[in-house]
Amino acid sequence: MEPSSNKPRAAYTSDVSDAEWDFCRPYLVLMREDASQRDYPLRELFNALRYIVRCGCQWRMMPHDLPPWQNVYQQAQRWMKACCFEAMAHDLRELSRLAKGRKAQPTAAIMDGRTLQSSPESGGRAGYDGYKRRKGSKVHIAVDTLGHLLAVKVTAADEQERAQVGELAEHIQQATGENVQLAYVDQGYTGEEPARQAQEHGIKLEVVNLSEAKKGFVLLPKRWVVERSFGWAARFKRLSRDYERLASTLTGMHWLAFATLMLSSLFGKS
Repeated sequence: MEPSSNKPRAAYTSDVSDAEWDFCRPYLVLMREDASQRDYPLRELFNALRYIVRCGCQWRMMPHDLPPWQNVYQQAQRWMKACCFEAMAHDLRELSRLAKGRKAQPTAAIMDGRTLQSSPESGGRAGYDGYKRRKGSKVHIAVDTLGHLLAVKVTAADEQERAQVGELAEHIQQATGENVQLAYVDQGYTGEEPARQAQEHGIKLEVVNLSEAKKGFVLLPKRWVVERSFGWAARFKRLSRDYERLASTLTGMHWLAFATLMLSSLFGKS
């Protein structure tokens, strides 16, 4: 397929603004923008990927006024393998915290996991979550107290949250320069082993218990922040279920989603 014409297309709400693109561009240029093998503008490839993540359509059903899905998918994989979205999200998190009068690096985090229903594409690596009675993948995340993403790991749904503490704690400290001292968790993280794994990375686990007198929904101190972050992620249709063949793609799309939220908060739309 030949590259699209230079005629401007109608904008999608998922497109980056000029201010957002000025920030994003240095993270996404993996080779010269005028390289002979580049058929489509980098900004248009990025816009197309944001459209996929926000709207949740299949790759092959991408609108015809965006670059071909094959080009977008290949470039997306290059960005994810180079951790471009992860680096972008970490820097945006620091800027967002400073803009809100906080220190650049947090001292506390919140961990949790949610199970995503599998699809025919992801079913081969799915597991069964007996508590949620759902087959799929489990997304384990850690966020700061403002809800910004610090670490994410994707496993089969039958993997326990407490078994991921060590790896999440390691990634938290890498992202924050060994600054986090405390992590709030729910009762699924109770036990000596998760506490020991967290302590190995200088983090103390604090279990926030659910009241025995619970009636209906209860807003748990600190723990509600990570639930709100899951709610933010669920607004990106591509993250409402596990549609990805590769766990690394689902991970990368989470980083992109949270980067998108912070870009919008910091820069708005032009």
